[in-house]
Amino acid sequence: MNVAQHTRLIREEAHRLGFAFVGFARAERMDEEAIRLEAWLQQGFHGQMGYMENYFEQRVDPRLLVDGARSVVSLVYNYYPEKKQVDPQAPQLAKYAYGEDYHFVLKSKLRALLEFIQTEIGEVNGRCFVDSAPILERDWARRAGTGWVGKNTLLIHPKAGSFFFLAELILDLELQYDGPIKDYCGTCTRCIDACPTDAIAPQGYLMDGSKCISYLTIELRDALPEAFRGQMDNWMFGCDICQDVCPWNRFSKPHQEPAFEPHPDLLDMTKADWEDLTEEVFQKVFRRSAVKRTKYGGLRRNIEFLKEG
Repeated sequence: MNVAQHTRLIREEAHRLGFAFVGFARAERMDEEAIRLEAWLQQGFHGQMGYMENYFEQRVDPRLLVDGARSVVSLVYNYYPEKKQVDPQAPQLAKYAYGEDYHFVLKSKLRALLEFIQTEIGEVNGRCFVDSAPILERDWARRAGTGWVGKNTLLIHPKAGSFFFLAELILDLELQYDGPIKDYCGTCTRCIDACPTDAIAPQGYLMDGSKCISYLTIELRDALPEAFRGQMDNWMFGCDICQDVCPWNRFSKPHQEPAFEPHPDLLDMTKADWEDLTEEVFQKVFRRSAVKRTKYGGLRRNIEFLKEG
């Protein structure tokens, strides 16, 4: 088989596994992205996410993650839910956390894709990545043409919006490469205007992670800063504001992934249910969820902060 056939095979199998979009980019050092990342870190926009400073060269050069790497396969998986939380007064949960932890769901699909490649194409060395290693996922997705990076710094696809998980395969296999697509944000500033903590720079395309509600409710281990009292817009885990207001998300369609269906009790929980949340209920509702990252104590901290605000 030739390069074009290899590329077609991988794309078709990725779609069969449920990935909405697939793109291919040449594995090389990301010189421009490295400059931006270094400036972002120097401004302290990563807050207490000290791990962002680690393995800098691996983050910007996939050839340091896989020997002889030739290609980065960028994959996009829809998680947009069909139903939302019922009680409008209830503390809000980011939609990506409704179902099972995406790290495990997507990692198994990536491994299946890698095994397929090794069976159908031959001796191919590669690694799977799902938001758990030093790799600039959005930049690779942009390079591979699976969307553009919007003013809210999230990947946006012109036919499907932004409610997606990103994943990658780095392979020592030559493939046909896609190129970036056009940025269609235009003059729109809805995400910038809507962010209650002013985490997005006035011109867009730059996020102060230390002000982002997702960072505050998930990554921050300390007490929530008083400066954000009354600015959390009732989010207890993550935040979807800059996606909910994005015009491109009018094209979002419900996912077809059973693993991302919420626990039967989750969406019906009322404001009072959340404020009375016990560890037993937490463990039951979030047994296999990404919400376990913040632990019961962290979620209670966030709910109390909202209640007192």
